[in-house]
Amino acid sequence: MTHRRLTRCAAAAATLVIAAGCGTAQDVADSTSSTSAAPTSPTSAAPTSAAPTSETGPTKSAPTTSGQPIPPIEGFGEGPAGSGLDRFYTQEISWEPCDGGECADIWVPLDYDDPDGQAITVKAKRQPAGDPSNKQGSLLINPGGPGGSGIEYLEYIGLDPTVTDVYDVIGFDPRGVSTSTPVDCISDEQLDTYVASDPTPDTEQEVQGFRDLWATFTQGCVEKSGALLQHVSTVEVARDMDVIRAVVGDDKLTYFGASYGTYIGATYAALFPEKVGRLVLDGAVDPLAKPRQNAINQAAGFDVALTAYLEDCVASGDCPLGDSVDGARDRLIQLFKDIDASPLPTSSGRELTEGLAFLGVIVPLYSRDSWSYLTTALEEAVDGNGDTLLFLADAYTERTPDGTYPNNSLEVQSAVNCLDHPENATLEEIESGGSDFTKKAPVFGQAAQWWPYACSNWPVKPTEPQPDYSAEGAAPILVVGTTRDPATPYEQSVRLAEELDSGVLLSRDGDGHTAYGAGNQCIDDAINTYLVEGTPPPDGKEC
Repeated sequence: MTHRRLTRCAAAAATLVIAAGCGTAQDVADSTSSTSAAPTSPTSAAPTSAAPTSETGPTKSAPTTSGQPIPPIEGFGEGPAGSGLDRFYTQEISWEPCDGGECADIWVPLDYDDPDGQAITVKAKRQPAGDPSNKQGSLLINPGGPGGSGIEYLEYIGLDPTVTDVYDVIGFDPRGVSTSTPVDCISDEQLDTYVASDPTPDTEQEVQGFRDLWATFTQGCVEKSGALLQHVSTVEVARDMDVIRAVVGDDKLTYFGASYGTYIGATYAALFPEKVGRLVLDGAVDPLAKPRQNAINQAAGFDVALTAYLEDCVASGDCPLGDSVDGARDRLIQLFKDIDASPLPTSSGRELTEGLAFLGVIVPLYSRDSWSYLTTALEEAVDGNGDTLLFLADAYTERTPDGTYPNNSLEVQSAVNCLDHPENATLEEIESGGSDFTKKAPVFGQAAQWWPYACSNWPVKPTEPQPDYSAEGAAPILVVGTTRDPATPYEQSVRLAEELDSGVLLSRDGDGHTAYGAGNQCIDDAINTYLVEGTPPPDGKEC
């Protein structure tokens, strides 16, 4: 999940909290603006006027794959003049004024094994360095996801002025995402059904509904995204970053990636170790983790964050779930079951299903500053009112009041994840393996046991092999972890720092997702110094 969603979540919660006389919209906005960036999902910037400078701009032509026509997709074209991969590295781009910066479209190959074939576009936006006379180069940023918009990330990353003075900061939408050549799978109405669906199917009828819904989703991806669907892997995104590095004139890459963005950065280092400049990987994803174990670990991370919340809730003396942590946990499990059996009404006329309630509870766990809004939501839910949990779920999905979704992030997530980590679990294995999940994650494990189903039933196979993540020969890479991170458990940062030959681990003792900008000056100073001066903190430094 991207930090953009968390911001929307707090703003949405503020509206309801104000009505209850418990706070102000500014209170919530302030609390969220200081929180960590770029949560990863458990499971749109407006187009600009800039256009590629090659003779052939993006078209809605119908490219072909294996001789078969595929649907017309916006953003396809012939690409820049020339031949081979060099034509992308030597292309000239034109930065044009756009909202709050300068924007450009950058051509990249659809398939890096066929650089003379179809091309697609990656849209980028930059904010020029504040002190051009001391400019060190460009800093590329990514907020996570998969599916997060780097262009939107420019609005809220909150980099220190010492950093923005010496770097052009560039946010880009990775291939398949938002304003770059986009993945598309289902309509907004179908997405509503998908988001509200049962995350814990426990009857034959519910399991069949779960399978039918996923079949609709995947068939839509094939029909609407065509050849692009097979070419949105993290390896290809990392290759695109190297093209961006070259066309902006940098010899080495400087990069800040949060959450899933750490996976992009680590993959770049694995592919291009000699091109690594200064890489910050905050809230790490372990690229070598097995998909099933990763699902267990992430569910356990959410349970750890929930326990921290419940301890605080119970200590307050008026926790709506009870007066003990164990009792409150059991009450929440029962609440999910009750909502599964009988969805809660809301003032919007929509029902709060278990799937929506699940999202509504998870979102505030990303930031300790949002815990009070989770308490408000649970107070209402216990009383039979789903308003606030629905509001929080809508903030997660970025669903607007008119029922539309402004970007394609929910569709991109599976498209990327299933190319990066294909799975082959059978339905029987998934149904019988629930105890492995619930043992480590009593609350969220029952839903997490079904996460492997998606990539076990994905319609296309990856084309890119995983690289060697030791990244031998790379300059020091700063890996940052938070001890009670719900979405990217701390152990993943420890492992990534160990897997990278030049990994340097920086640890934050705290709650919430990711570390930079979360109120820990020790962390911020270490990251700022590394980006500006190139000096990493001592390996293993704790803040």
